[in-house]
Amino acid sequence: MEQQASGQRILDPIERAKLGLKVFNLPYSQAEVLIDDYVSGKNYDQSTVEYFKDQVATQIHIREKGAELLVTGGEIVKLVAQSFMKNLPKNFDRG
Repeated sequence: MEQQASGQRILDPIERAKLGLKVFNLPYSQAEVLIDDYVSGKNYDQSTVEYFKDQVATQIHIREKGAELLVTGGEIVKLVAQSFMKNLPKNFDRG
């Protein structure tokens, strides 16, 4: 796909989807290299490439923060369970 004014290509949605699948589980530095290799020498509009890189960086950041929240949530559940178990009466009267 080409932009009308500059004649440069843009990353169309299909290309972004394919690249997105390739970089989905990569750290940003590796994802950036893969994206740069893909667009190298193919006359892509740099602003569309940078926009895609920003989207990938945002996705990676969200994934990392989600993992941190999951770990934190697990720690909270663990602490609540431990506290609950410590505060249970030692002898239950089953009568």
